[in-house]
Amino acid sequence: MALTLTLTGPRMALAATAAVLAIGAPTAYAALDSDDPRPAAAQATPPRGEPFVETRLFFGTERPDGGPDVTDKQFMKFIDDDVTPGFSDGLTVQQGRGQWKDSNGKIERERSYELILLYPTAEAKKRDVLIEEIRSDYEKKFAQDSVGRLDDRARVDF
Repeated sequence: MALTLTLTGPRMALAATAAVLAIGAPTAYAALDSDDPRPAAAQATPPRGEPFVETRLFFGTERPDGGPDVTDKQFMKFIDDDVTPGFSDGLTVQQGRGQWKDSNGKIERERSYELILLYPTAEAKKRDVLIEEIRSDYEKKFAQDSVGRLDDRARVDF
């Protein structure tokens, strides 16, 4: 005598979900144990480049005190005077539009800049000091509440 089990509705969905999770679990756990920041599928090929840190800084241009917005000319002078001396090997500046919630709960939308810095992981401590000075200098010079910062590991090849 054969026993046939029929799954319908929610039971079928639950069984399908369990099967997908069971199949994907070993890959997910393997990726968590790796120091390689690339997705598991990309780890089958040898990593290219050298270990670097990628830091992105986000600069707003509107002044909370109601003063005039930071102009392109002012921002590029800031890059030339305050950023380039510590990152003379290269950097990238992108223009954008951003938004954030201010301390009063109001959504502020403004023209912004994203600065991308790449540097060897061996220089991370030294560069961190420079980056924090850049953030502080911009906040003071242009009456800003903050400059956003994002750091990530990367492998870089030039």
